[in-house]
Amino acid sequence: MHLELITIVVAEYDPAIEFFVQVLGFDLVEDSPSLTNDGRPKRWVVVRPPGTATGILLARADGDAQRAVIGEQVAGRVGFFLRVDDFGEAYRRMIGAGVRFMTEPRSEPYGQVAVFLDIAGNRWDLLGPVSVA
Repeated sequence: MHLELITIVVAEYDPAIEFFVQVLGFDLVEDSPSLTNDGRPKRWVVVRPPGTATGILLARADGDAQRAVIGEQVAGRVGFFLRVDDFGEAYRRMIGAGVRFMTEPRSEPYGQVAVFLDIAGNRWDLLGPVSVA
């Protein structure tokens, strides 16, 4: 058993794909035409960090209730955690790509961490190995 997908509600597909693929370095696994439950066109868009099993379904908001949760899917808390092998390289690359960090990098018992916002405004932890002083 494994967790196959989680959903992030986004305003539009293409900017979200660009953020996750070009900025974060995820793989675009699927981008296929699909239909809503009531037959309207949509896309099935899945991105995933390289070498992982769990992906993110990028779901374009459909209606006022869904638009209201863009960037607030976990009520302003950090709800997503991206672990990288080289924290410094990832942090510098993301800063260079314009990613908005909410905190400066710091060391915690579980590793290096800095909070950033995705394209929708959701909070993520960028996590790296425990720093050796």
